[in-house]
Amino acid sequence: MFEHARLGDGGSVLYVGTGSGYGLALTATRVGDQHVTAVDIDDHVTKTASGHLDRIGLHPQLLTADATGPLPGTWDRILSTIGVPSIPVSWIDALRPGGRLVTTIAHTGLIIIADKTPDGIVGRIGWERAEFMPARSGPAYLPRLGSSFEGFRQAGGEQVSRGRYPVIDLTAAVELRSMLAVTAPGIEHLFQAHDDGRDTAWMFHADGSWARAVGARGTRPRVFQGGPRRLWDQLDRIRDRWLREGSLPLHGAHVTITPHGVIQLEHRNWKASLY
Repeated sequence: MFEHARLGDGGSVLYVGTGSGYGLALTATRVGDQHVTAVDIDDHVTKTASGHLDRIGLHPQLLTADATGPLPGTWDRILSTIGVPSIPVSWIDALRPGGRLVTTIAHTGLIIIADKTPDGIVGRIGWERAEFMPARSGPAYLPRLGSSFEGFRQAGGEQVSRGRYPVIDLTAAVELRSMLAVTAPGIEHLFQAHDDGRDTAWMFHADGSWARAVGARGTRPRVFQGGPRRLWDQLDRIRDRWLREGSLPLHGAHVTITPHGVIQLEHRNWKASLY
């Protein structure tokens, strides 16, 4: 991501997601700490990172604030180590003409590399993978479902069928999970490998849709689904495409970011928009 950001001498950088301060230290060393501003929503994280940086003689500006909200300045580069479901409008306003944004899409392994041109913010999805903790606030950021999962862990389902492919652990299958997150944002996943050779996978969404697939490892599973959408059927359609075409239209896709922060993806005859 640092290579994609093309951090240059003297260019100003907004670093989103302070973390331990390690990546921030690399950035400050490359461009000079006087050119770097970092923002994190957690005051404890900001103070801890500041202490780490102080001990090695680096003093970039560190702010405790919601990075998806108003920002106090403009920068030549925005480098984000948090995942976002869409681009905060404040980032669009804070990126100077000719500047570059590098971030990841929340709950995916997809890296966005985009430049602010006279025709708008345009770029591509990188070929590498990276995944960070999602941003923790902002109006478009879906809450995680947590304990609501227990309500349908063993539910009978409105539809019971036989899946086309074996149960898969989507928490580890990054490309499949990324495609699902782009086409059907907000789905959460759980997986359990049982001692008797069975696998169980759960999918659930805040709109009440859910699916459970269970079967002997490597066999077609029994699939239980409920709610307004059939989540496992959607996954099977993605796996159909993956097998038919040999890849999914994610990496290398063209990116356009609208003035309202919508991420528009396009690759050949495939399109998707993330709001």
